[in-house]
Amino acid sequence: MQRFRIGAITDEFSSDIGIAAAAMQELGMKGAELRVVGGRNIMDLSDDEIAAAMSVLRGHGLEVVAIATPLLKCSLPDAPEVDSRFQQDIFNSKHSYEDQPRLAERAFRIAELTGAKIIRVFSYWRVVTPEAVFERVVDALQDLSDKAGHHGLVIGLENEHACNIATAQETARVLAAIDHENLQVVWDPANAYVSGEKPFPTGYQLLDATRIAHVHAKDCTLDGHKPVWGPLGDCDIDWTGQIDALAEDGYKGFIHLETHWPGPDGNKLEGSKICGRNLRRLVEATAL
Repeated sequence: MQRFRIGAITDEFSSDIGIAAAAMQELGMKGAELRVVGGRNIMDLSDDEIAAAMSVLRGHGLEVVAIATPLLKCSLPDAPEVDSRFQQDIFNSKHSYEDQPRLAERAFRIAELTGAKIIRVFSYWRVVTPEAVFERVVDALQDLSDKAGHHGLVIGLENEHACNIATAQETARVLAAIDHENLQVVWDPANAYVSGEKPFPTGYQLLDATRIAHVHAKDCTLDGHKPVWGPLGDCDIDWTGQIDALAEDGYKGFIHLETHWPGPDGNKLEGSKICGRNLRRLVEATAL
C-alpha cells in the first residue's frame, strides 16, 4: 500500500505531454505538475493549448496538482551582485522582474483552467548577501499570498539553491515572518543539500511540517557546489528517512518526481522511469 500519492513534473519525462502522461500512468502516478509543454513554458501557452494538454492528462488518469511557474525566478533590481556559484535553470522562461505582476495573474488563470491548487514560486536569483534582500523577498511573497487568498489557492515557496531562500533554515525564517495560510512550502531536500545544508534530518526538523504543501523528489552527489544528479534513492539524500518522517508527521500531499538526472546514456525518459520506479518503492516501503 502506498503511503503517499506520487506524480511528476511532466517535462522531466518529455516535453511531449502525450509521451509524459503515458509513462507516468504506467508508473502508477496520479499527480502532474506543468512546467514545459511542447518546448514552451506553461506561462506562455494559450488557454486552448492548456485545454488540449489537460485532455491528454485526464485521459491518463492524472490530475494537475501544481503549476510550476517561474514566478520570482528573476533578478531583483537594486540588489547586491548575483551569486554566480549556482546554476540558474530557467526552463524556457526568460521573464523579467517587470513581468512578475502579469505572470502572477496568468498563473492564477492557469490554475483555474487546470484545477491546480498550488502555485509554485521562488525568491529571486540568489545574491551574494541574501540577508540584504530578505525583507523584499518577504514583501513579494506576502503580496502573492494575499492575492492567492482571493482565488482560494496556495503559494508554494520552493527552496531553490539558485535563489535567496535555498535551505530549510531560510525557509523557516520566511514562514515565521509571514503567518499566512495561503503561503506554504514546496520542500525540496536536494536543493537544500546543494545549498550546503543537510536536508534530513537537520533541515527538515526546522520546518513546520503542517505548512509543507508539496514535496519534490530528486537525488544527487556534489562536486564542489555543483550537483551531480543521479537515480533517486541511490545518491546522498536520505529519502527513506525523509519519507518515513513525512508519514509520521501526517503529511497528506503528493511527492512529485523532479528527476534532473540526464538518465542512462543521456536517455532522460528512461532516467525518469527508473526514478519513478524508485519513488514508488520508497512510498510503498514500511515505515520504520
